Amino acid sequence: MGEIKLTDEKVILTEDVETFYEKEVTPFGNSAKIGCYKEYLGRKALVIILKEE
Repeated sequence: MGEIKLTDEKVILTEDVETFYEKEVTPFGNSAKIGCYKEYLGRKALVIILKEE
């Protein structure tokens, strides 16, 4: 298991990462979702929400 360190300016991830991509959170009924490629079904994912600019 890797480790995630968060500071005010950086995210440090020590985990074996297969891919990294940016997506927008979109509405889904009374909730929200982030689209992901079907090939990653059943895989563990980390979601990091960025502060608004």
